[in-house]
Amino acid sequence: GSTTLGFGWSTGYVYFTPARARRVVFTGKLQPWVGGKDVVLALLERWGVKQSQGMSVEFVDENQQLPIAYRNTIANMMAEGEAQNGIFAADDVTIEWYRAKGMNDLPYPRIAPGAQAHYEIDEVFDLSAVVPMVAKPQSPANAFPAADVAAEKIPFDKAFIGSCTNGSYDDLLQAALVLRRARARGYEKARTEFVVFPGSGGVRRMIEQPDARLDNDSIAEVLRTAGAAIRDSWCGPCFGQGPDALAEGQTAITSFNRNWKNRMGIGGHGYLASPVVVAASALLGYMAPPSELGLEWDPESFGI
Repeated sequence: GSTTLGFGWSTGYVYFTPARARRVVFTGKLQPWVGGKDVVLALLERWGVKQSQGMSVEFVDENQQLPIAYRNTIANMMAEGEAQNGIFAADDVTIEWYRAKGMNDLPYPRIAPGAQAHYEIDEVFDLSAVVPMVAKPQSPANAFPAADVAAEKIPFDKAFIGSCTNGSYDDLLQAALVLRRARARGYEKARTEFVVFPGSGGVRRMIEQPDARLDNDSIAEVLRTAGAAIRDSWCGPCFGQGPDALAEGQTAITSFNRNWKNRMGIGGHGYLASPVVVAASALLGYMAPPSELGLEWDPESFGI
């Protein structure tokens, strides 16, 4: 941080203590409508007030079923878990992701933990027990099953999809797939303000291109048809800045990563969820998973 940088500038030295290591092994089978956001919210909820205890967290996808977009979300949100970092060692899923992008000759070796690697805490996390989640204010760890939250019919003023945590092309594609399929069930427009923040300028350009999974519509076209405004890539309301920041008393359901007190705007209240839960909620006008729209999970239709 800035304090460490200032110390280095003034003394010429930077000191740090190597972080203790913690491992989380994901087992079991991923359940319908569950993505990386649901996994990490459920993990933070299980960790409770101690969170990661400031460790470096290594994740193992035992059955290699978590796509890169999900892994990005989980590792990214280790900042909210008070970890030094979060990492997935490269595996076949990683290499295939690069190959799909035409990058076959990577300029660095595939790495993995050594045989003598030691973990202060070594735990197993069963994905079979994870359901779509919503984290209520004022902590990402204050997470509850989205189906239970749906029963409360919690309204909101704004719905946000995007950010560093859930702003990849695949994140936005999954949201668009839900929005498009929901049209056939009569859910055509968002019932509240709906704003999308692509995770980068490259993603912002890519979502304007036709996608075969949307019958050659673009993600951007599907989003706009549902009433969404697409912003440039930036953090804005995640830290309470810009025109989309929450005003006092306002509530948002968002795929952003932090919902601490006053984080999204002084007096505002943030609820965290996955892109598909935010998309479904935008159409319904209250917080709920896609199943509340009458949509049944089909990995061929909605998976990435």
